[in-house]
Amino acid sequence: MPQLPPDPVRLRAILAHLDRQIADNETIAIYLRLQRDAALKALADAERQPERPQRQSKGSRPLPTFTPASAKVGYVVQQKRTPTGPEPALIHIADCSMIEGTPQSIRADEARVALTDPNITACEFCRPDTELGMDIE
Repeated sequence: MPQLPPDPVRLRAILAHLDRQIADNETIAIYLRLQRDAALKALADAERQPERPQRQSKGSRPLPTFTPASAKVGYVVQQKRTPTGPEPALIHIADCSMIEGTPQSIRADEARVALTDPNITACEFCRPDTELGMDIE
């Protein structure tokens, strides 16, 4: 047994230090137990999960199927001729079911420019202006 000082002031200081050490070590012990419990739970979960199949060597199985990206949206301009003269032109998305006659294919940038013309309007059915991000009312 170590020799302890005879005076109460130093004995109280030693006791205070020992109490702090015990408290600190209890905190550490609790923390370590919590960490150990978490590791045990993770191990149990890992052991319960089915094993993954072994990876096959490269090129030993066919490539997965994929859906190709859809084709770019096309645009057309439609102009009707009437006995009294041409009607205002309409811009459609190329696959619009409301197209009449023989429309002229145009690029997206041409459709944007055309829709800024007051004599050309967007089809109310397929809304190419919305597709082009120009849906201004």
